[in-house]
Amino acid sequence: MLIVNNFEEYEAHLGKELGISQWHTITQEQINKFAEATLDYQWIHTDTERAKTDSPFNTTIAHGYLTLSLIPYLWKQIADIRNIKMEINYGIESFKFGQAVRVNSEIQLKAKLLAISNLRGITKVVIQAILDIKGEAKPAYVGNVVFLYHFN
Repeated sequence: MLIVNNFEEYEAHLGKELGISQWHTITQEQINKFAEATLDYQWIHTDTERAKTDSPFNTTIAHGYLTLSLIPYLWKQIADIRNIKMEINYGIESFKFGQAVRVNSEIQLKAKLLAISNLRGITKVVIQAILDIKGEAKPAYVGNVVFLYHFN
């Protein structure tokens, strides 16, 4: 776990891999709850019987946005940013989905610090996020997330 207490400590990691999260299993229950929360009931995500025969994956797959929504959860397993008043999910940039995440797959986030700047006392960081799928050569996605930190 990376521990960061201030801007200078964060900046020391510029251009470096920050860490890798634990593996997280995508379950059908999680997919169904996401479908319910977002009103996205596309059969390829929620209809397990139809997916066996009609899907090219022969099973259901996670919503792409479900996998994106896990970034804050997985990020907290990589870095502990301390001495902050507030942390803001500021943006996502240049995301490309490489392949679908099948139900019961295990995923893992890798993070690298691409950029850091001081915006009048607010720290802006750009983190490259790569979501790997256990046993697969190609990641589920690659893209950049932007966080703002208000250090004390």
